[in-house]
Amino acid sequence: MKLFSKMLWLIISLIAAISIAVVAGAVNPEEKINALWIVIAAVCFYSISYRFYSAFIASKVLMLDSKHITPACRLNDGVDFHPTNSVVLFGHHFAAIAGAGPLIGPMLAAQFGYLPGFLWILIGAALAGAVHDMVILTASVRRNGRSLAQITRDEIGPVGGVAASLAIFFIIIVALAGLGLAVVNALTKSPWGTFTIALTIPIAFLMGFYLYRLRPGKVGEVSVIGVILLFMAVFTGHYIPGSFLEPWFNLSRNSLIISMAIYGFIASVLPVWMLLCPRDYLSTYMKIGTIILLAVGVIAMAPVIQMPPVTRFVSGGGPIIPGTLFPFMFITIACGAISGFHGLISSGTTPKMIVSETAIRPIGYGAMLMEGFVSIMALIAATILIPGDYFAINTQLTSDALAGLGFPVDKIKELSAMVGVNVEGRPGGAVSLAVGMSTILSNIPGLKGLMAYWYNFALMFEALFILTTVDTGTRVARFFVQEIGGHIYKPLLRSRWMPGIILTSFLVVAAWSYLIYSGNVSTIWPMFGVANQLLSAIALSVGTTLIIKSGKLKYAWITFIPMCFMFATTLTAAWQLVFIFRSKAMQAAIPTDAFNFNLDAVLVSLMAILALISLVDILYKWYMYLSGRKAMKSSEVYA
Repeated sequence: MKLFSKMLWLIISLIAAISIAVVAGAVNPEEKINALWIVIAAVCFYSISYRFYSAFIASKVLMLDSKHITPACRLNDGVDFHPTNSVVLFGHHFAAIAGAGPLIGPMLAAQFGYLPGFLWILIGAALAGAVHDMVILTASVRRNGRSLAQITRDEIGPVGGVAASLAIFFIIIVALAGLGLAVVNALTKSPWGTFTIALTIPIAFLMGFYLYRLRPGKVGEVSVIGVILLFMAVFTGHYIPGSFLEPWFNLSRNSLIISMAIYGFIASVLPVWMLLCPRDYLSTYMKIGTIILLAVGVIAMAPVIQMPPVTRFVSGGGPIIPGTLFPFMFITIACGAISGFHGLISSGTTPKMIVSETAIRPIGYGAMLMEGFVSIMALIAATILIPGDYFAINTQLTSDALAGLGFPVDKIKELSAMVGVNVEGRPGGAVSLAVGMSTILSNIPGLKGLMAYWYNFALMFEALFILTTVDTGTRVARFFVQEIGGHIYKPLLRSRWMPGIILTSFLVVAAWSYLIYSGNVSTIWPMFGVANQLLSAIALSVGTTLIIKSGKLKYAWITFIPMCFMFATTLTAAWQLVFIFRSKAMQAAIPTDAFNFNLDAVLVSLMAILALISLVDILYKWYMYLSGRKAMKSSEVYA
């Protein structure tokens, strides 16, 4: 049996190597690449990473042990701490971490060509992002579910801890604004998608009460009920446009912002078992199911990648992302490869619900690989479009201007007719992703001629994908504000004190709602990318500290190497972004726009400065620990 296993993994490794070589152009570089090679390369590489690298980290570095009693069991309060079935929790965790980044990021970064994004998603997810999530989740589980900010203060000290805490606060708000903006762009004037997503709320309530009150522990039963109701919601949404219900769901941009704020507030206040967890679990079926369906579509269609491996825009001057490949691609694909926002979830809701340390590996490492595969599929959806059509959707440039850049527009009118909507000049990534997805799905045998249906389904899918991150992120931000505020007013630290829960939830929702209201994709998305990746760098530095303090210095490279790369990348991007925002502020004709650009520049500057202070303090603490001048004390609390 061992011989068979070794032979199997050897074959998988050879297939991975050949596939990556083909995609990179090492084999027949003059030929266009079939998308099947990209899918095969991702599946094989991620399978090898999970089987071997995650097992090494679990057993040698973190030493996960099922005998340790987790905070979900030890501190069960039925509100935030709640033992949750591992399958359901995987659904919640995946739904919470998989937001706008793995969908929109690869779509926008495709302007650099398919190859840079493919390699970053492939390598980054397996060797950086999944490691980041797994290490932070373990750290929080072993510290009573404490947040990343509290762990930083406990393990590093007041200076770096306070700087990191303030940086994390700004980063959370900016990240939630970036994620929320993608929902608004996807659902504005989309009654079908808005109706379907609205129905997931009562369906989640039903699932929560069924699973925890009517039929406790019956995960299979509630799963069947939830999936049937979800399909009914998707199907009936098709009839909303043109019906008497359309005015109720055909919402404007500002109406969507208000509706999303109300939902985020409610989801942050209610017990996790009642709405948040069942809704995330429910949406995971659609998320994973749709991605698998896309993979089937790629196999059936075997589409050729139309975008070149590398475009002229790697040196800057691109019509979508004006900056150079380094550092802007690495902040544009903000979640598919590595995401600091995941550290907030891994030290927020998930560690308060996990029942055994052995579940950390599939939930922490496995969910990130699944998100990486989502990003791969989004990249394929972007790059199978003719480059001129891709740019015609994602920019406001004319056909003549795009032809002058070397990307003639070809089938944009035909695509618009097929989906029933004019898709030209619809930047932000959401529309081009929906066009790419519908192109793939409508080519599955038996589903031809349904491109308009799949286009609207894809828009709804994007919004559902992202919204589950917004609601969980709002709750995590509420935990954070309660922790910080508790140093000023002690009752805020009480998890069941409803006035404190309501006040802190309102403050968080008001902050990210204002940023969405005052911004757009060209301002919020790069700021979100910098914020998100700065947070990942901070989290990796904390993870490195924890590994050093555990006496496993020889394994610290697993977090130290990606930490160095993320700090170098994001601080460079932050520096450039400040000058970009300041330039736009000086050129703005409207005083309000100038104020918002200056505010963006100040936020990016503050996040970068605070991250630098945290890094310097951490480096000093490492020197003190390794030189023996300071005792290594751990804040771990587990039984």
